[in-house]
Amino acid sequence: MQIILISIGTRGDIEPFVAMGELLKKKGHNVTCAFPEQFRTFTERTGLSFFSLGTSFTELLNGDKAKTVLGGGSSFFGKIKTYIELAKDSKKVGRELFAKQYELIENQNPDRILYSGKVLYPIFWGIENKGKTFLVCPVPYMHYVKGHPHVAFNRNLGDFLNRFTFSLVNFGLIVTTKAALKKLNLSKNYSYQQLKNEISTSKVIYSLSPSLFPKPIYWKDNLKVLGYRERTNTARWIPEKELVDFIKKHNKILFVTFGSMTNSKPKEKTKMIRSILKKHNIAAIINTADGGLLELENSDVNLLYYTSSVPYSWIFPKVYAVVHHGGTGTTHAALKHGCAMMIIPHIMDQFVWNKVVYNKGFGPKGIKIDKMNAKNLEPKILDLFNNASYKQRAEQLSLEIAKEDFKDELYHFIMESPQ
Repeated sequence: MQIILISIGTRGDIEPFVAMGELLKKKGHNVTCAFPEQFRTFTERTGLSFFSLGTSFTELLNGDKAKTVLGGGSSFFGKIKTYIELAKDSKKVGRELFAKQYELIENQNPDRILYSGKVLYPIFWGIENKGKTFLVCPVPYMHYVKGHPHVAFNRNLGDFLNRFTFSLVNFGLIVTTKAALKKLNLSKNYSYQQLKNEISTSKVIYSLSPSLFPKPIYWKDNLKVLGYRERTNTARWIPEKELVDFIKKHNKILFVTFGSMTNSKPKEKTKMIRSILKKHNIAAIINTADGGLLELENSDVNLLYYTSSVPYSWIFPKVYAVVHHGGTGTTHAALKHGCAMMIIPHIMDQFVWNKVVYNKGFGPKGIKIDKMNAKNLEPKILDLFNNASYKQRAEQLSLEIAKEDFKDELYHFIMESPQ
């Protein structure tokens, strides 16, 4: 089969698609991955074909406007103004991405398409190709679950309003999708009801561990929770001797990362964290990654080690606990290796994972990035590092995750004959 995988976003959005692509390629299928340009090398190393969706989305995500929205640094009215400007920029980027999706799909005429929630054109294609499209959800609550609103809303609004949030998001999705199609000046036209039916009946793969997000018994058969998938590729990666020596020197290490999340005051945030760690003599590895945290001068090299890139599958088995942004991939990877954790949520599903981690006892409830200060952060870090129950519960869950294997079920679900 000719199979296209399309995803837009950060590393956590891309990782499950590449892992699925590897599985499908091993089964003998031709797989094309359509991702933002920044993931070209990451994808091509696996031997998968790559189609570039350009750089505009990444530039938007890493721009000053996005940093202001994510990390504060502005007044209330200043932030509202930035939200409006960012929304306008997003529309332009969205139209460009929509056109690229159309170009790829129409040229290849695939047998199957797996796509993320930020991707639009496969929804139209799915109307005429029933059963051949699969929405892949690397985040929870994209479909109604009792007691929860849509993942775009981070608080329980009561059952009536919770249900309404899903209808509201779908309405916005349909309106946005129809507008994008109109901009392409195509002869194709679909009604609101056709799009609504496609969204509600198409096949969906939640790439999440059922230990963290169990499938509700009232969900229909087109919705599946089939475990989190990640690439396991550390063979080419060789750690620096200094990192290895640092790990040997300490028997209890904290790993701190904001992943691909940025904020408007990375130096201030890093100084805050460094001060707490130094005050309490906590050894830590700080991952500067995409700039959400920075390497600071005059840091105690015996207590702190800075890195800009380290595979989580290599480092997590070697640390005690993790402070992170709360992306799906980082959350799953840390729990897979039995790490206690605290989440500093920035956007969307990160607030959900913050609640999950706290409610299940894997760590203290974290603080929103733009609300974080030395006074509220210090007791949280001490609690994370000194409360042994967090580590014990995380290690228990890691045993459950180790038993999960959905490769066959995932493959057969994708290969099912369209109805």
